[in-house]
Amino acid sequence: MTLAMTNERSVAQAADVLTIKDLKAYYINDLFGVRREVRAVDDISLTVRRNEIYGIAGESSSGKTSLIKTIAGAIRPPMRVVGGEVRFDFGGKHIDVYAEPGKMKAARWQNLSYIMQGSMSVLNPVRRIKHAFNNFAFRHMGLDRTAFRARVESHLQRLGLDPNVLEAFPHQLSGGMRQRVTIALATVCEPEFIIADEPTTALDVLVQQDVLGLIKEVQERLGSSVVFVTHDMSVHAAITDRLAIMYAGRLAEEGPTQAMFDTPQHPYTAHLIASLPRIGDTATRKSLAGKPPSLANPPTGCRFHPRCPIAIDRCSREVPDMLPSAIGGRVACFRAGEVSVK
Repeated sequence: MTLAMTNERSVAQAADVLTIKDLKAYYINDLFGVRREVRAVDDISLTVRRNEIYGIAGESSSGKTSLIKTIAGAIRPPMRVVGGEVRFDFGGKHIDVYAEPGKMKAARWQNLSYIMQGSMSVLNPVRRIKHAFNNFAFRHMGLDRTAFRARVESHLQRLGLDPNVLEAFPHQLSGGMRQRVTIALATVCEPEFIIADEPTTALDVLVQQDVLGLIKEVQERLGSSVVFVTHDMSVHAAITDRLAIMYAGRLAEEGPTQAMFDTPQHPYTAHLIASLPRIGDTATRKSLAGKPPSLANPPTGCRFHPRCPIAIDRCSREVPDMLPSAIGGRVACFRAGEVSVK
């Protein structure tokens, strides 16, 4: 291989696989002459690099699920994209999700796949597991039935699953086993980009550890990029390379995961990290005052300011920009870095 070819490959590996710019996606209802907007995704810009696990965190109703649905081009009315763009680069195949819906449809499962929150949302309770693989993956792999079955069985074995699970019904498997099957289903076509939506919810800690290890092993073997969504900050600490914090439909902070845990720049990030239990720590933890705002009528200025312990007058009047932070990421806060984890 020539030096020029080596450099070309290095540049390709370093390129971003996902670019989101100024994205706005609202739930819009026009009923009886009254228009109501819920600003679930409001002016978000981010990138996901090749071969990394990018985490998205935030409490319930922060917009995490709406964001990943928008990324996947899986929105349905009343949700609409009202501005911005979502672009993928799958090994030189460029796709603008909302300008080229046909290309995006063709890329699903082969280039992009989805690990859903609940295994029973994917697996039909009255059909054997093998039918899920046939329905989702068969037409994307270009194999005859015999070769396809052999490929699926080999994939299951690599993930530590007995191929006999293909003949089982979902109710015959444990919750952890079903979740492993959904991971196998999402990765059998060896996609370049994987969205994992709360894949460890409702699993006990030991099974959760196994599932996280399985996702990490698959990501490293395939060299895929993963967007990993969960409200559990301890899971992000265990698996993600970079982390984005969402609050009320906007990004509050983004950066290297370890650096954010060591030195959070945004007060909301600091609160999320401080809420984690620590061995031997029996101190009473304070919750944030108030509650998340309505996305149909969000507060002016910084959306976190009504609950922020260090807010100033400016926070209620102006929207902070996402600017470079001291830890190599970005933060939207007029008092960035003035908080600590206690």
